[in-house]
Amino acid sequence: MRFTNRTAIVTGAAGGIGSAICQRLAQEGAAVVVCDVNAEGAEVTAASIRSTGGTARAFASDIATPEGCRAIIADVLAREGRIDVLCNNAGINRRGNLLAISEDDWRLSFAVNLDAMFHLCRAALPAMIEAGGGAIVNTASQWGLHPAPNHIAYNVTKAAVASFTQNLARDYAPQKIRVNAVCPGEIHTPMLEAGVKRSGRTIADLDRLVPFGRIGKPEEVAALVAFLASDEAAFMCGSLVEITGAQAVA
Repeated sequence: MRFTNRTAIVTGAAGGIGSAICQRLAQEGAAVVVCDVNAEGAEVTAASIRSTGGTARAFASDIATPEGCRAIIADVLAREGRIDVLCNNAGINRRGNLLAISEDDWRLSFAVNLDAMFHLCRAALPAMIEAGGGAIVNTASQWGLHPAPNHIAYNVTKAAVASFTQNLARDYAPQKIRVNAVCPGEIHTPMLEAGVKRSGRTIADLDRLVPFGRIGKPEEVAALVAFLASDEAAFMCGSLVEITGAQAVA
């Protein structure tokens, strides 16, 4: 129960990893604000947590806009009165090399994957500083550190997330704001399944590429996020933690 009496915000919370993060934080005592542009999906995650005795509520907002980001933080401060953990997990993956990707997909990738973190952190930091500290955990990607082919928008935005994480950590460590990022490899999520289906490959094909023998599970990423957000990781600040099963980039 590392998060008893603490409030956590999770974005992209209707998706595979985001939902798992919400579940894990709630299991350990957090009051979780489940945020996603998909209102129905966010409520499914929140209801699932409440059905097992946890504390969660859904909040639908489009973080591709500055107003959508600020609305989340304003609502949580008004209702819960505190922000102890901010998990910037929301992300999209628009595939293609430079000549294949559209300008709209390029701009949307930055709006969701990077700009949203800027606006959410900018809105949340003053309250965290006033409270004497807080934990921010960003979802980057192995591909942000080691680019995969034909995913330039995703790779570049996730590389920027890694840099953003380290810069924010350096600037606000004196105020006891710990900022870290997880960098997952292939994780079995609905987003990955859709990509596999388009490529004509199977999950078994991906499993064979991982030295550990299989791709990762959302719950395993959630466990790492929970550790980084907890007091057990009290001296971790500015870390980019890969979770890949020792897989090289495909």
